[in-house]
Amino acid sequence: MITIKNEREIELMKHAGMLVSKMHKFIKPYIKAGVTTNELDKLCHDFIIKNGAVPSCLGYEGYPNTLCTSVNDTVVHGIPNNTKLKDGDIITIDVVIGYKGYQGDAAWTYTVGEVTEDKKYLMEHTEKALYEGIKMVKPGNRIGDISNAVETYARGHNLGIVKELCGHGIGTDMHEDPDIPNYGPKGVGPRLKEGMVICIEPMLNYGGDDIYILDDDWTVKTLDGKPSAHFEHTVLVTKDGYEILTPRLDD
Repeated sequence: MITIKNEREIELMKHAGMLVSKMHKFIKPYIKAGVTTNELDKLCHDFIIKNGAVPSCLGYEGYPNTLCTSVNDTVVHGIPNNTKLKDGDIITIDVVIGYKGYQGDAAWTYTVGEVTEDKKYLMEHTEKALYEGIKMVKPGNRIGDISNAVETYARGHNLGIVKELCGHGIGTDMHEDPDIPNYGPKGVGPRLKEGMVICIEPMLNYGGDDIYILDDDWTVKTLDGKPSAHFEHTVLVTKDGYEILTPRLDD
């Protein structure tokens, strides 16, 4: 069921979203060669608790950590561990933060030191694909309009699209209706209405579309071993357009 948020709920979601933004800004300086993803996870966990919020991924369906840390050919749901980041890596930090029962969610891909041109290209155009999708958010448009905008941009830049995973509604639960694929025809799916809150999140690959899941039942990787990037915002449908609830504070 798609829920429409009232003013109180929207204010709480704005607070949760801003905490997500602040956490991303907080952790960015620590993302460098030699740090482990476990160390990043601990820093973010402590930041969230210190700010009176809840690390919503921790324990979600058995997930063991606060962050998803997805490096290079890991698409999503990389589990923090003691492997050290290396110069030339890219890493996606994906986090959901709960505040008074309401959730904020954003994923951004970061560079570690100096990265190759193909990784820069992948990151640039995955983030731009996200904003092409966000441009379609306004009352009366359909979910398919978002999906088609992301696909059109991604295919226009020769990037693979992960089709098994998608964006979603968000509220008191981190995953609510509707699903928001990153591909498909325009003009289909539920209509957007003022007060809906959704997460749009292109997951694009420098190579093909195909993925596989490791034996831990979480970690998703590209089948061809080429890098993947992931950018996500929590977005409110407003009276005449949209508001991003997880703005990038370092822009």
